Amino acid sequence: MAKPVKPRKVDEKEALAVAAAVRGSPYKLNLVAGLIRGRKAEEAVNILTFSKKAMAVDVKKCLQSAIANAENNHNLDVDRLFVKEASVGKALTMKRFATRARGRSARIVKPFSRLRIVVREMDEAGA
Repeated sequence: MAKPVKPRKVDEKEALAVAAAVRGSPYKLNLVAGLIRGRKAEEAVNILTFSKKAMAVDVKKCLQSAIANAENNHNLDVDRLFVKEASVGKALTMKRFATRARGRSARIVKPFSRLRIVVREMDEAGA
């Protein structure tokens, strides 16, 4: 007896990619994710390629993964894809300690973020 098929997390004509642990704060990641929300997939990749922000590299990887999922897993037309959703959340936070003067210590917080990108195929009428 086979396992039951899980329901899809997104609608038909949509594909999803999640970057579970992106090193950096959610605030900085959200600044980059805001650049691509609502744009065509091809245009979003170009924006991320030439962005000076360091987080753009991780966002671009996740976006390209969503585009590949749309093409290979869901048989969507890559030329008609646009970024429907790019949401950012907090993931784990590593806490480290650095030694300071007079025997004291200071906490160093190393945050991780979670990125979820959903791409959708445009309708015939536009979007």
